[in-house]
Amino acid sequence: MNSFEYIAVSTPQQAVSVLKAEPDRTVGLAGGTDLLDRMKDYLISPERVVNLKQMTGLEDIKRTDDGGVSIGAIARLADVVNHKDLQSRYPAIGQAAAAVATPQIRNMATVGGNLLQRPRCWYYRNGFGLLALDKDGKSLVPRGRNEYHAIFHTGGPAYFVSPSSLAPALIAYGAQVRITGPKGERTIPVEQLYTIPKGPQDRELTIQPNEVLTHVVLPPPEANTISATYEVRFKQAHDWPMSLAAVVLKTDDAKKVRSARIILGAVAPIPWHAKDAEEAIRGREISDETAARAADAATRGAQPLSENGYKVKLTQTAVKRAILLAAGKAYWKEA
Repeated sequence: MNSFEYIAVSTPQQAVSVLKAEPDRTVGLAGGTDLLDRMKDYLISPERVVNLKQMTGLEDIKRTDDGGVSIGAIARLADVVNHKDLQSRYPAIGQAAAAVATPQIRNMATVGGNLLQRPRCWYYRNGFGLLALDKDGKSLVPRGRNEYHAIFHTGGPAYFVSPSSLAPALIAYGAQVRITGPKGERTIPVEQLYTIPKGPQDRELTIQPNEVLTHVVLPPPEANTISATYEVRFKQAHDWPMSLAAVVLKTDDAKKVRSARIILGAVAPIPWHAKDAEEAIRGREISDETAARAADAATRGAQPLSENGYKVKLTQTAVKRAILLAAGKAYWKEA
């Protein structure tokens, strides 16, 4: 990689001060599991790297005054996995974090980094840009190798899939993020971190280069709420999910689903809200049949590319098994 200036900061305000001076030439470094790869591949060659890992207080996971949980952006994924309170009250998040990569990477990768990592699309990672455009301005993806690309929102121009494993679960719980920038602090829902780029100069993240994500804030869990994350991978060892589903279901006293949030990952350029699946399970008791009904509804509107039609079935399987896992069913029939 190219040489760069290295600066350590201890507060978000210091980080913003450095980042805003030359935002096009400066990047923040937390765990580095994505950034360093991109630097080594010359996808990015910053002149200045700001070490964010020494910012005090941003590694903490703690209860908020209203009974929710605040997760510092530089808390490691291993910290999430090992946090008993978080695991017991928000199981879908613990399951999502535990499935990421390997123990070695989970001990380095941060919560903020997982949310803000760039797509794993091989066109992007090989220097063809986020939209993989050729010299005529047409995407290479629909007529090239696309077995791991999107099955939703495939009308173009973006065909990559959102890579964060944590985002679907956080969105399903209604989590928010705090962001510090030159104008102070702002708070937005996690889902608003992501957008679908429309042109080659656009990014898939709404956070600005001169801003710093500082916290993820979860609302207090409601009574009679069950949740789970289930992902399908090519192999169980270190691998990226081909499809994943995070579900948060609120039930009534009769054990019927009162409301549902079902968010899909690895199937669209943004975490995908499966509204038809939510409607299909609402008002029903959880069973194999109900879960299968929601699973089928989850892929309505899918438009697979030439090589990734298999993702439709995988997504249905992920949704069905996430619902059954949330309900505490250790055994499920094949989807």
